[in-house]
Amino acid sequence: MSQFVDEAQLNVRGGDGGAGCVSFRREGPVVMGGPNGGDGGKGGDVWLVADHNVSSLIAFRDYPHRRAESGVHGKGKDMHGARGESLEIKVPEGTVVSDMYTGEVLAELYRHGDKFLAAAGGRGGRGNAKFLSNKRREPTFAEQGEHGEERWLKLEIHLMADVALVGFPSAGKSTLISVISAAKPKIADYPFTTLEPNLGVVSLDDDTNFVVADIPGLIEGASEGRGLGHQFLRHIERARVLCLLIDLAPMDETPAAEQERVLLHELGAYQPDLLERPRLIVGTKADAVQPETLEEIGWQHPVISAVTGQGVRELVGRMATLVHEARHDTPEPEGLVVIRPEIEGAIVERLDDDGEFRLVGRDVERVVALNDVTTPVALGYIDYQLKRMGVFKMLARAGAVEGDVIWIGDFSFEYQPDL
Repeated sequence: MSQFVDEAQLNVRGGDGGAGCVSFRREGPVVMGGPNGGDGGKGGDVWLVADHNVSSLIAFRDYPHRRAESGVHGKGKDMHGARGESLEIKVPEGTVVSDMYTGEVLAELYRHGDKFLAAAGGRGGRGNAKFLSNKRREPTFAEQGEHGEERWLKLEIHLMADVALVGFPSAGKSTLISVISAAKPKIADYPFTTLEPNLGVVSLDDDTNFVVADIPGLIEGASEGRGLGHQFLRHIERARVLCLLIDLAPMDETPAAEQERVLLHELGAYQPDLLERPRLIVGTKADAVQPETLEEIGWQHPVISAVTGQGVRELVGRMATLVHEARHDTPEPEGLVVIRPEIEGAIVERLDDDGEFRLVGRDVERVVALNDVTTPVALGYIDYQLKRMGVFKMLARAGAVEGDVIWIGDFSFEYQPDL
């Protein structure tokens, strides 16, 4: 069974914040002590971290759920709960992270150590000691812990290779990479033997080495997804140099010129700038072709035989030269993390014409999320905070009338004008 998985779905959830504590000082000589409930600890975050020791997403295939540790609840005597431990999930270099439902790219983790905050932990609730004021001498409520963020992510590996070997099925790509590197891919004399990319490191000396990727065979229509084309082509996106291998002795007798035309067309159709990258065009299986045949078809490019070694050394030298030039001209790609600022305060959204509105914004949502809506005292505090934020005036300006339903997250209430 293949152990290379280059695409996976991942469910991440930050740890819940610990609840604040309701407690009052109770000691022998103190008849009515003040509040001393401690705060809950913050929930742990979930981070994705690029690691060069990880090469596959197989760890998420059968176990796609990851959750950080929740914060500890507060206690009496002003004892605050401990923070939940954050969770770091290691992924391969070149992993692209996107939202599973919207398809929006959230991060591109190219290099070892690149990090992305996949799910933030919930804030810990404040204990009743924090609600002591001149008007509220005996606060009998505390905040609940905020739930950690949860989302479904799609992970895709885009291989980080210097040279990509591109060609039809059974063009000799796997044989070549097995000769010039220590990679040992599956090799057989039938099409689509290679169903997953193989990476190999080519070392010429102590100072010269580069990574070669054996891309599974492409066929006509690959840019449209035919023959798993999209899954294979995305591994070419990051390659600095393209090496097109043309089978000079194909089993299906496809002419060399036609192979070259199809490959260039599919690369350009998938991503036009691929045609602007440095490339080599090489004929393979020279040991199975007579020189007269090459003259008849007008072959003008170098030829190699991975079996006999003919032309392989020269090809590796040309690869090294192009890689050196490409590295000089093209800087190392920087990791990308998309930061979407959260809406602060509150925004009123009208849901329909039947009198339903939704309040959106980090501050207004936290007012509800952190308080126990089942207790009258906490409901009174929520009402006080909403008035303080000017929410009721905003609703009036938006056209809300008495009896309309107002939603904040999963919590709803009937609107009463602030007279």
